[in-house]
Amino acid sequence: MKAFDTIKSWTSEFIDIAMLFIAVGVLAQIIFGKGNTWFFGNITDNLMSFISSMGNNGLVGLITLAVILAVFGKRSTA
Repeated sequence: MKAFDTIKSWTSEFIDIAMLFIAVGVLAQIIFGKGNTWFFGNITDNLMSFISSMGNNGLVGLITLAVILAVFGKRSTA
């Protein structure tokens, strides 16, 4: 079980780093524009597309969003 806990810890840390990278990418594209931040790709377009698809799917989008929030809400920071 110790190996499973180690893998779970690594995965949690990777997700935290990915979320920080996404936040930095969004801020960089807002501040400098899309043309000047080629290394972040079209992160704002992808994020807006994701949010739009959640809104267009009605109840299914709402359920999916609830599942995503539940998964992130269960994680502990300890």
